[in-house]
Amino acid sequence: MTPMVLGLLIFFGIHAVPMQLELRNGLIERFGAGAYKIAFSVISIVGFVLIVVGYGKLQVLVGKNPQIWQPPAWTAHITLALMIVSMVLLVAAYVPSNIKRVVGHPMLSAIKIWAFAHLLTNGDLASIILFGSFLAYAVINRISLKRRPATSSGADSGGLAGDAVVIVVGLALYVAIVVSAHEWLIGVAPISGMGA
Repeated sequence: MTPMVLGLLIFFGIHAVPMQLELRNGLIERFGAGAYKIAFSVISIVGFVLIVVGYGKLQVLVGKNPQIWQPPAWTAHITLALMIVSMVLLVAAYVPSNIKRVVGHPMLSAIKIWAFAHLLTNGDLASIILFGSFLAYAVINRISLKRRPATSSGADSGGLAGDAVVIVVGLALYVAIVVSAHEWLIGVAPISGMGA
C-alpha cells in the first residue's frame, strides 16, 4: 500500500466519523468534546501529510504511476479559472458572508470544484485516485449533511463587507498558490502548462 493510499484511508476514515452521528456523539460522550476535536485534527493531519508526501513520490517514481489518459492542453485554462472559484469558496467557509449563506456549505463546494478541476488536467493514475477520492468524499458528505440535523449558528451572513473579504482573500490565496505555493508544495508550476 502506497503512503498516498494509506493517507487517503486515514483522512477519509476520520472524516467519515461525523457522518455517523451515533458514533460521533458516543466518542464525544466518552472522551469529551476537546479530546475528540484534538484526535480528529491530529489524525486528519497525519492522513493529509501522507497524502501529500505519497502523491509527490508517485509523481517522480518511473513506472509506478501510469498515465491513463492525456489531457488536452486547453483544459489547463479551465482548471485555472475553476480554481479562482474554489479558493473564494474555501475562504467563504471561514468568513461570515452572503456567499457563505447562499452556498450553504462552501468548503464542500470548494473541494468538489478543486477535485473536478484537477481531474481535468491530470490523467495519471495517482491523480485520478487522489482527486477522484476527494470528489467522491465531497459528494457523499454533502448528501450526508442533508440527512443530519441543521447546525448553523445563524451567523453565516457578514453582509457586503464579508463578501468583499472573502473575494479579496480568496483571490490573494489563488495568486499565492499559482505564483509559488503550488510549485513549492507539489513540484508543478500551474502556469507552466504542464498540469495543475
